[in-house]
Amino acid sequence: MGKLQSKISLHTTKYRADGSVGQTGPAGPSQQHSPAHTDAVTSVAALKPDLCVSGGRDVSSWRSGAALRRFIGHEREVTKVTSALDSSRIFSASRDKTVMMWELHRTSGPSQHFPGHDLVVTGLAVSPDASQLCTGSRDNTVCKWDTETGECLGRAAISRNLVTHLCWVPGEPYVIQTSEDKTTRVWDSRELQVAHTFPAKQHIQTCCDVSQDGRYCLSCSSGSAGHGAEATLWDLRQTRGRVCEYKGHFQTTTSCVFLPRGPALAPSIATSSSDSTVKVWDQNTAGR
Repeated sequence: MGKLQSKISLHTTKYRADGSVGQTGPAGPSQQHSPAHTDAVTSVAALKPDLCVSGGRDVSSWRSGAALRRFIGHEREVTKVTSALDSSRIFSASRDKTVMMWELHRTSGPSQHFPGHDLVVTGLAVSPDASQLCTGSRDNTVCKWDTETGECLGRAAISRNLVTHLCWVPGEPYVIQTSEDKTTRVWDSRELQVAHTFPAKQHIQTCCDVSQDGRYCLSCSSGSAGHGAEATLWDLRQTRGRVCEYKGHFQTTTSCVFLPRGPALAPSIATSSSDSTVKVWDQNTAGR
């Protein structure tokens, strides 16, 4: 066993932020900081290469290098965090049924509140120009908001549509949404109507992501003992059908994401799972 562990540590593969892949030497420790949270971390979002925001059961916070700032305002666990493209605004959702907007360089409390859901808010998506926000909840509703005024611009309810995640299609007025009813929906944000529903899967859809070119979306599934727990690639522009599946996790796949593409890399995706693994896949062949 010692020899096997030695081989693994000497031949680790590093995925770099610039999209390239290289072989590293002996696995070194990751960059460590003093604890930012005092309880479980529930969500994280990248703002810049050296800046991220995280949300947890205690507070939401951001860190840049060694600097740490806390955004305190929610009464209960933060469930989702996201940011506008310009990275100057951060949005957090909570089990207290509210969403808050924070200005990155503002020292006081939240700059805007978005109350209106009846249960925990579980989905957040910001429009490309940061003027609108879509939120989803376990109350079966999706809402659209004006980020400047906090006004609710629309509210749509679908029976059994317990929202698990939302993401905005780059450059388009469409929002992707996954649900506990095992479906992935495409919303037209202009009228807040469902533009398309992909065929239902066998398990709850836990998360979604959209490729930077806006052509594909990913969804991933709950599962156990090797059943379910797959990620699915969908075509948004042509057949809008299932393109590929990525199977290999043994427990619920909790998140999925398109990875930045480098000049020497094939398109890749990453998935994380309750089986304590993260897997990187070739987007086109589903090879790991």
